[in-house]
Amino acid sequence: MKALDYTALVLTIIGAVNWGLIGLFHFDLVAFCLGNMSWLSRCIYVLVGIAGLYTISFFGKLRYE
Repeated sequence: MKALDYTALVLTIIGAVNWGLIGLFHFDLVAFCLGNMSWLSRCIYVLVGIAGLYTISFFGKLRYE
């Protein structure tokens, strides 16, 4: 599960950086790189969202370590 944890964490960081850029500069990095709402950018958005939901489970893991 470590690989899944690291992948989810990287995707969550990518999402956080993207939202930071949107908030500060109105610049959507994913849309810039992959096209505005192309099928590939939509897949990235979905994967980042799923990764964010998955990383919520890290709170439970930290409590029991």
